Amino acid sequence: MICLGIESTAHTFGIGLVENRKVLANSRDSYKSQTGGIIPMDAANHHRNVRENVLEEALKAANLALGDVDAVALSTGPGLPPCLLAGLEFAKSLGKPIIPVNHCVAHIEIGKIESDFRDPLVVYVSGGNTQVIAFESGKYRVFGETLDIGLGNALDKFGRELDLGMLAGMRIEELAQKGKKYLELPYTVKGMDLTYSGLVTAALRKRKENINDLCYSFQETAFAMLTEVSERALAHTQKKEMLLVGGCASNKRLQAMLKDMGSKHGARFHVPQRDYNGDNGAMIAVVGCLIKRASQKIDIRPRWRTDEVEVTWM
Repeated sequence: MICLGIESTAHTFGIGLVENRKVLANSRDSYKSQTGGIIPMDAANHHRNVRENVLEEALKAANLALGDVDAVALSTGPGLPPCLLAGLEFAKSLGKPIIPVNHCVAHIEIGKIESDFRDPLVVYVSGGNTQVIAFESGKYRVFGETLDIGLGNALDKFGRELDLGMLAGMRIEELAQKGKKYLELPYTVKGMDLTYSGLVTAALRKRKENINDLCYSFQETAFAMLTEVSERALAHTQKKEMLLVGGCASNKRLQAMLKDMGSKHGARFHVPQRDYNGDNGAMIAVVGCLIKRASQKIDIRPRWRTDEVEVTWM
């Protein structure tokens, strides 16, 4: 079975082609704002403008025609409504059966396929989501999460105020490597959950400090909070595999902190290659194949938490 996956939840419009578990193509084009943040209507218009080219690129890379595709998997949530609508319009225009896919679960499944992990603890970090997840009793359960903004949004808000541009995480990581002095910042963990908005506000009040030290301190605090919550979840679940997935998973410092923590609990650690960390169509297509093979019927839901998905393919 060949499944075409469409990703359009936020700034990226992606199309992936997957045959069972094998990725045949993974093409994408990302919206960039002149002012820093994502403007949802502009991002949706970007998706409409590039979708035909991205589809053509993906089909060419896979050496397929649209007629070879059996079904279209569509990321239907969570995401920005105008962007989701642009994806839905395009999916309907292709004239194929549509399989709704949860965006968060797709990040998990592409990581599991690449790592060959069977039952990992998952640390999922993206713009709008930060969750610590493990499979239990038919669903991916959330053991801890952000109570306000996701790690990616925190990095972006902090970076934009420092004029580091849109999707500032990579620039913050680069500057943090040059930092030498830790600046005291609020560390807010509430049980198994954490918050990032206060950290952003407090860090920006210190913007007159050395920018390298400030980025270093911001990263260390944000990542340590997440590592603490992840360690408690790992100790509770006794998992021996740990995945770091999502758009922020490429950060080397975060990888190092989680890998070191996991090794102390005897857990193997994996991060997907960069092409699968950020939003992409291949991960949507992968879950589409899993759902189709399990003969599962799912309704389109734009507001869709990770722990609301019935994972029948496990």
